[in-house]
Amino acid sequence: MTGLNMECKRTDRFINLRVHILVKPSDLRLKGKVTTVLTVCPLRAKPDDASEMITQLLFGESATVLQQHKKNWTKIKLDYDGYEGWIDTKQLTKIKERKSVGSAYSLELFDTIFADKKSTWITMGAELPAYDGMISKLAEVNYRFSGQAIKSEDMHVDGELIEKLARRLINTPYLWGGRTPLGIDCSGFTQLIYKCAGLAILRDAQDQATQGETIDFVTVAQPGDLAFFTKATEKITHVGIILPDMQIIHASGHVRIDAMDHYGIYNREIEEYTHRLKIIKRYF
Repeated sequence: MTGLNMECKRTDRFINLRVHILVKPSDLRLKGKVTTVLTVCPLRAKPDDASEMITQLLFGESATVLQQHKKNWTKIKLDYDGYEGWIDTKQLTKIKERKSVGSAYSLELFDTIFADKKSTWITMGAELPAYDGMISKLAEVNYRFSGQAIKSEDMHVDGELIEKLARRLINTPYLWGGRTPLGIDCSGFTQLIYKCAGLAILRDAQDQATQGETIDFVTVAQPGDLAFFTKATEKITHVGIILPDMQIIHASGHVRIDAMDHYGIYNREIEEYTHRLKIIKRYF
């Protein structure tokens, strides 16, 4: 059985009635677990190509099917961070239930992964299930990858590692909802760097701020800690990674390094504070 989601918009001359057909899970063409074997796919707020991109699904990441819209769009929940959104059904591939043990993440900004005579570009943070150092098995297909990759259980996390990973993305352009070196937003940046360091955090800045241990003073913050900021209101709207010597690396226009202090982020180029410090958190 299907349900109807109706929107009614009144104009001066007529009433425009829009009906969305929502398919219940029992009617789904796709069920259970899915992934993408494409480089990166957008997740949107609504089942429409013109809708806002809210996050992205990277190569190899798994998700759970929640709902379908006329079989053209599928609502999924990312297994990595629990984020939900709509994705073009054609970009998804059915997979079996996956064990997290053995998965690795690519540390290359961009590299190629091979399957038979086909190849696909993948980005930093792409997931390589059951990776043995050369072969990753995804959707019953063996993919060969010779780039740098690491399993989270093999990582030794410290501020130096996080700084090294973060600096690789300097000058990456800002992109709302982005999670890759092709374009990234502030919380996508911190999540991606932590992911590649073996630390799982939530997707949005205000949610990341609910995790970790609170650091009371900026003077005792350590490299790799996350600093959260506000602008006009008290709501957290921005996040960055603290570096040595009272600096911060963050995505604002592009991934950049600025000065920071107890008040906030100071942009030396325009000689003013751009974000007001709210809280600092430590996760390792």
